[in-house]
Parts: sequence; structure tokens; C-alpha cells
Amino acid sequence: MSAKSYPQEKQTMAAAASTALSWKNGYPTSDGKPMAETDWHRDLMIALIQTLKLWYADRRRVYVSGNLLLFYEEGNRRRHVAPDVFVVKGIAGHERPNYLLWQEGKGPDLVIELTSSSTRREDLETKCHLYQDTLRVKEYFLFDPLSDYLQPPLQGYRLRGGRYRPIHGVAGRLPSQVLGLHLERHGRDLRLYDPATGQWLPTPLEMAAAAESARQKAEAENERLRRELAALRRRLHNNHKE
Repeated sequence: MSAKSYPQEKQTMAAAASTALSWKNGYPTSDGKPMAETDWHRDLMIALIQTLKLWYADRRRVYVSGNLLLFYEEGNRRRHVAPDVFVVKGIAGHERPNYLLWQEGKGPDLVIELTSSSTRREDLETKCHLYQDTLRVKEYFLFDPLSDYLQPPLQGYRLRGGRYRPIHGVAGRLPSQVLGLHLERHGRDLRLYDPATGQWLPTPLEMAAAAESARQKAEAENERLRRELAALRRRLHNNHKE
């Protein structure tokens, strides 16, 4: 390390340390519990979060997250919940280490819990009452991807008059007023249906596969054009020789 580069590197390290400290708000970022019950629950949770982030990509005042500790009582590090998927409208969409209700000024507008028999009591009782009575979550959806216990496996509730009321299906889907989308069960998957287009929102994996397919088609078309051009040049060359 040269003498000239050292002060600049030291300043960079100090700036990095300052940034790291700014993330520490006195509340934990983990409760020590596993991320999800099964691979299916985990993969579906990630897909839903990423799909909703893409859906709101051009909306700066919408926050989409999941499996993030949400603290709802200032000064009490034990009063927290970690929704599998949640959406908050009217706040900045930047990343957070955790969610402090009193700082953000509001709770989630929508929550999706990917439930199972082992989380049955928590999802149907503890969290349901918390979302209804304390956080005042406008819409609460539960999906049991393995059909462990919930029948039907997809259920939704909307807050009306201070109480959760069942959301009735439309063509086998549950409409969300918060999202402007419908939730639809597809085997072990939970898909987001856009009634304006009549199609599911593509997941990031589907978008990547479509992009790869388009790239391969473009390459094949370019190769075909190159072969045609080469053949045309050969014909012109032969005609010129004659």
C-alpha cells in the first residue's frame, strides 16, 4: 500500500463503517426462526415478493417485503411479527433492516401468509387478531400450498367495520382491492392474476425464461439472415464470373 493511497482508503473504510452503523436502530433483524416451513413455502414466498416488486417497480411510494420483523410497540423488542408477504402503500420503497411501525406511520395494507398445519393456530388466531385489531391490515390472505389443513386452501379476508369479512371468489379467484389483482391457486402455487389483461403476472423466473427464449430466437434469426446473405453473395460472385 502506498503512502498516497492510504488516506483515501482509510476515508472509504470510515464511510463504510458509518453506513453500517446507520442500519442499527436498536431492534433485531432476526427472531431465530426458520425462513419457511418447506422448500415450497420458501420458494413461493420469494416468488410472490419478487413478482409484486416488479408489479410496483414504477411506483416509488409502495413498499413490498416479506419475512421481515415488523415491530409495532415502540421500546418493546418482543412485540413483533414477520408476515410472509406484505405490501404497504404510501411509504418509500427502499430496503429496510426491519420495520418500525411508529417510524413508518402506518402498517401493511395487505398481508399474505403461507400457512401449514404447524403454523395453523398462529395464522388463524394470533396473527389474525393482530392484523385485524392492532395493525388494521386491510386485506389478509392465507394460502396452504400443501393443502395441509385449510379448506379451501386459499382464503381471504377484508377489513370492514373493524372486523375481517370473507372475500368471495370471482371465477375461482379472490380479488384484492389493495393490489388491483386477483389471487388464484394453481396447484401448490399462488398466482397473481391481472383482470385488465386476463393473464397471470409473470414471475421473475418466467420473465428470465422468456428473455432467454427471445434471445435464442433472435440468434437463430440472425444466423438465418447470415446464411441467406452468404448464399446471395456466392450467387452474385458466380454470376459475375460468368
